[in-house]
Amino acid sequence: MKKIYAILVLLALSFTALAQGGRELYNKYSDLPGMEAVYISPAMFRMIGKIPDVEFNDEDINFSAIIKSMTGFYILNTENPKDAAALLADVNKYIKAGKFELLMEAKNDGEATRMYTVGDEKTVTSFVMVSQEKDEVSFISFDGKMDREKMGEMIAKSAAKK
Repeated sequence: MKKIYAILVLLALSFTALAQGGRELYNKYSDLPGMEAVYISPAMFRMIGKIPDVEFNDEDINFSAIIKSMTGFYILNTENPKDAAALLADVNKYIKAGKFELLMEAKNDGEATRMYTVGDEKTVTSFVMVSQEKDEVSFISFDGKMDREKMGEMIAKSAAKK
């Protein structure tokens, strides 16, 4: 019985280690020397959510519904080769463990940028963008309960006038 309990504890710990989220990655890397780090809290999103519609390409776009639904926004960037490799490895584990869906990939002259989401047909619960170029890695993540349809409308409006 003790063996079964020990195995279950080890499995739980291993899944917890793989299921790091944006917050956990931010906490792990944000204090490293040379690491650029930004965190925006839910309180700030509530305050930002009160701004009026933004004019973009001669079209008013209401970002407030998306902004108010966010619960955390994390940015990490490093040009330190060792930290970049470690961050990229952890981000890739996080993406695989979270069953993220690849939205877009762009490659150009050794630089690669990928965007992922996770959620259901109606809601995006997490968005991740990771960009890598030589020894530099940038990670952007935001969480919340964002309406997929509203996000799509917002993107369509901003792209329509280009």
